[in-house]
Amino acid sequence: MDISFAGKRALVTGAGKGIGRDTALALARCGAKVTVVTRTQADLNSLVQECASITPVCVDLADWGATEAALQDVGSIDLLVNNAACASLQPFLEVTPDQFDQSFNVNVKAVLHVSQIVARGMKARGSGGSIVNVSSQASQCALRDHTVYCATKGALDMLTKVMALELGPDQIRVNSVNPTVVMTDMGRLGWSDPEKAKTMLSRIPLGRFADTWREGSYCSASSETSYQGAEEEADG
Repeated sequence: MDISFAGKRALVTGAGKGIGRDTALALARCGAKVTVVTRTQADLNSLVQECASITPVCVDLADWGATEAALQDVGSIDLLVNNAACASLQPFLEVTPDQFDQSFNVNVKAVLHVSQIVARGMKARGSGGSIVNVSSQASQCALRDHTVYCATKGALDMLTKVMALELGPDQIRVNSVNPTVVMTDMGRLGWSDPEKAKTMLSRIPLGRFADTWREGSYCSASSETSYQGAEEEADG
């Protein structure tokens, strides 16, 4: 099936690695004019080398003021993909305030902030748009050592529902995707231990984790980036 985003402008956060990167490249391949946001300049440089049409923005989304300044001239956006996330894994009794705040700042607060910026523009233009929040099955399933991560994704799911309710009258669609594990850098961090992975793998019919996939050619990526078996890259 041919998919065309010709004439559309997309913004993808956390696009330096993993699913975010593949999503940005797939959108560009389908004709969208893509702006990507990540905090790592080296990742942005390599992404632009791979696809010169992509517009890079380097900012730490956990910094509210810096994000506001960086995106003030982003222009009209038709599609927003809130993919940026971080995961700091620790047992429940060892969670610290700093780890809690960092995870919620990136995984929830930054989604709210970037969505506000983009949705205000969509509403002002009166042309509607689409926002996709990359959540996780961790919002619905308790995972050992994922106390804060699971909590952030549960919060993100409810944030998505409220956004959909309030922005729907302005023809702005808001949805979440709730994948399971993909072996990006962050996926390997959490699930490389065979003993830990055994329980999760037993619930997956194919008996394996997913992976991101991209062709090696210019501006190419799978146009069927798998959200069913994927987890977002930790790249706020």
